[in-house]
Amino acid sequence: MRSLDIGTMEEPSQSISSALGNYPLFSALVAFVIAQAIKFFTTWFKERRWDLKLLIGSGGMPSSHSATVTALAVAIGFKDGFEGSVFAVAMVFACVVMYDAFGVRLHAGRQAEVLNQIVYELPAEHPLADTRPLRELLGHTPTQVIAGAMLGCVTAIVARILSLL
Repeated sequence: MRSLDIGTMEEPSQSISSALGNYPLFSALVAFVIAQAIKFFTTWFKERRWDLKLLIGSGGMPSSHSATVTALAVAIGFKDGFEGSVFAVAMVFACVVMYDAFGVRLHAGRQAEVLNQIVYELPAEHPLADTRPLRELLGHTPTQVIAGAMLGCVTAIVARILSLL
């Protein structure tokens, strides 16, 4: 059993270096950045406009949430073994996040769309007529979640191969 020594503090540069050397964490962060970049550049390519909100926002293709948690789970599997408890926890966590992305959050976004339309059609004198619109792009379709999960797997595999070189 390992003990945690809270008394020793690393320098900030050593902490960052240690975090980047953490293969599962690094894989998860890279998967997130790649997924967000895909959304950012896809929008520019399709609409010829830069939308900086896409670099951190939710929704769209591929799901960065799915890419992140899948990369984390797969990287943990490679590092600590796919039969271990830590991988099991990471896998359950990934499944919950992905279910939430295409279940609860997708339907919340659709409800926001309907509510925004209702508010838009209210007469100007109605007390809710000037209500700020709700965010509609919250969740993902199953295809977006699957694409994110595939991106996460590929990211973890490539990071593993690079870590072995």
